[in-house]
Amino acid sequence: MNLKILKKIKKKLTLRALGELAWANKKATVTAFALFIGLLFMIFADSGLLRRMQLERDRNALLEKIRIAEDEQKALREQSRALDGDKKAIEKVAREKYGMIRRGEKVYKIVPRQQ
Repeated sequence: MNLKILKKIKKKLTLRALGELAWANKKATVTAFALFIGLLFMIFADSGLLRRMQLERDRNALLEKIRIAEDEQKALREQSRALDGDKKAIEKVAREKYGMIRRGEKVYKIVPRQQ
């Protein structure tokens, strides 16, 4: 009987022929359907594959932010150590960051010509 159904399917693939094949092989159909549902659940559930991939991307982004923050913190610590007793470092920061000058100094600003 299965051979007759398979020959029909080979000749013309119709919904009815598929239904007859599924009815003839009930156990295989139920197993395939259960596997399909299980696969969908593994991919799309809250703890599924898509959620895991999203969490991995979020984790990597957060690790990168942490690395950048640690590098910035290290640079600030080094700057803090340099500023503790070095007068030249203090003067450099005051001039560059805050635009301060010594008494008697003149500041010249170079303004680019507008075209």
